[in-house]
Order: sequence, then C-alpha cells, then structure tokens
Amino acid sequence: MHATPKSAAATTAAVDLAKAVFELAFADADRRVVERRRLTRTAFARAFDNRVPMRIVMEACGSAHSWARHFASLGHTVELLPAHDVRPYVRRNKTDRTDAAGLLEAAHCASIRCVPIKSPSQQGIQGMHRVRELHKAQRTAAINLARGLLREFGVVIPPARPR
Repeated sequence: MHATPKSAAATTAAVDLAKAVFELAFADADRRVVERRRLTRTAFARAFDNRVPMRIVMEACGSAHSWARHFASLGHTVELLPAHDVRPYVRRNKTDRTDAAGLLEAAHCASIRCVPIKSPSQQGIQGMHRVRELHKAQRTAAINLARGLLREFGVVIPPARPR
C-alpha cells in the first residue's frame, strides 16, 4: 500500500487486529481521521512497508506482539494498549471500524500505560505456562470425575490433604 496524498499527512495508525480482515484508521497530527482501510491478512502484512515511520497503535491481544515486532523492524513506533483501557473509548456498537477509532482516541490518553512488546522467547515461556495450567486443570477434572464415578459404586476416596 503506497501513501496517497490524503494519507501522507497521517502520523498515527490504529489497527484493529483480527484473524482474516484488519481495520486501519489513519489520523493526522490534529487527531482527525484522514483515511480508513479494510485489508486482508496478506495486504495488511505489506501495509506499512512503503510508509514513512509512524506511530502504530494496537490492542494487546493474541497476535499483537508478533505484528508489533514486524512493524518495529520497519522503523515504526508501535504501542500496544490494554484492551480493558481501550473499551471505554469505543463509541456506539462494537465493530471493527469503531474499535479502530476508539484506539485512536485511547492513544492520546496519557494515563493509559502501554503493554511492553514481548520477545519470541517471552511468548514461548508464556505459552508453556498456559499449557501447564491447562494440563493441571484437565488432570484435576479427570480425578474428580473418577472419584465421582467411584462414589456412585460406594467407593469413597477422601480428598487429598492440603500441603
């Protein structure tokens, strides 16, 4: 995507991330939206390749850290905002378009602290913790199921004592 005359003045881009279709809103220095784009995943991956370095704002969600590293490598300044802090800035019904506009509004709030961009190793460690917690929950559920079924046959197994 090449910069058009109306978007050349854009200094900030808000991105509503999704699985397949991404909504972008570009604002100038006066916080006015000068351009909106709805892009597929392939087009989005190339969306900022030919643009001058700008501020890109996204909600901190599943794929945000990967996209943030990609855009930072292109020279852009990337900020990830916590979703619960952005929500109050979304007006009207929740749509991709209003989410992007809400991100632009939230980006100018000084009290919202940005989420640090995670490295791939940090994301890997976080993923391992998630898998471990899932395994623990499934193990507990399986043990409780077995104890419940045994109880139906008169076999009572007392719960383990807390350590």
